Formats: sequence, C-alpha cells, structure tokens
Amino acid sequence: MNIRVGFGYDVHPFAENRALWLGGIQIEYTQGLKGHSDADVLIHAVCDALLGAANLRDIGFHFPDTAGKYKNIDSKILLAHTMELLRAKNYEVGNVDVTVCAEKPKLNPYIPQMKTCLSQVMQTDEDAISIKATTSEKMGFVGREEGIAVFATALINRL
Repeated sequence: MNIRVGFGYDVHPFAENRALWLGGIQIEYTQGLKGHSDADVLIHAVCDALLGAANLRDIGFHFPDTAGKYKNIDSKILLAHTMELLRAKNYEVGNVDVTVCAEKPKLNPYIPQMKTCLSQVMQTDEDAISIKATTSEKMGFVGREEGIAVFATALINRL
C-alpha cells in the first residue's frame, strides 16, 4: 500500500456583512470571513492537505482567486473537485485531522454537523474526519479576534 501525508494551513480575517461558513455549514455569528469564495477556511485547509499529499500543488493553483468563476463559490464544490483530482490519481482518503483556531465563536457544538457535511462531500466515512477547536489564548491575530486559522493533515492511500 502506498500512503502519503499532506499538511494544509489557511487563515481568513473576519468581515462584516458576510455569512460565516466553516466545514461546509453556516455558523451563527455576527461576522463572516473575508475571501474570494465563501471563505470556508476549514475546507480550504483540508483541500491543501489533500492536494499536498497527492503532489497536486495547492488550492490557489487549482482555484485561483483571480478567476471570476470562483467568486463567492461554495467551498464544498472546491472540496468535491479536489476529491475528483485525488481519485483520478487513484488515491483515497485514509483520514483527515483538522484543528480550528478561533477565540469566537465557540465551535464545539457545530463539530458533529461539520464532520457529517465533510464526509458526505468527500464520500468517506465520518470516522475518518477529526475536527478539533482551540483558541490561541488571546495571543496574535486569532487572540485579538481578527480572524480564524486552520491547520489540517491528511493521510491518503493509493488504491
């Protein structure tokens, strides 16, 4: 069996008058995230981890923020396309491990929904997706509540 590991990181600042999308679901909060797409920072980090593991470059290469067709796009579409790229190279997801760094909003109540959504989009077992939420203990841009950062690792296997 050929296994590979990838790492993804993404960050987006908060923005007024935008919905907050994380892990493919809308989170109730006073602000959303600024970005060319729907700014789902969690899905973007997962895409980068998967693409990196398969040696397929990064999310910006496949879905550039200079392309109008990706303006306000639902990031679940980007993740579904990422999965198509992986499967075209005969890879399948072993597991994905995600850490979301945010002071607010509190995300633990949303994690089961996020896992369900991601498993459906990725067409993989929900048990293969781990999502954790933490803070940065009031330090840095996350601590100042200026945005959200996400770290993701992915294990993939060649079929």
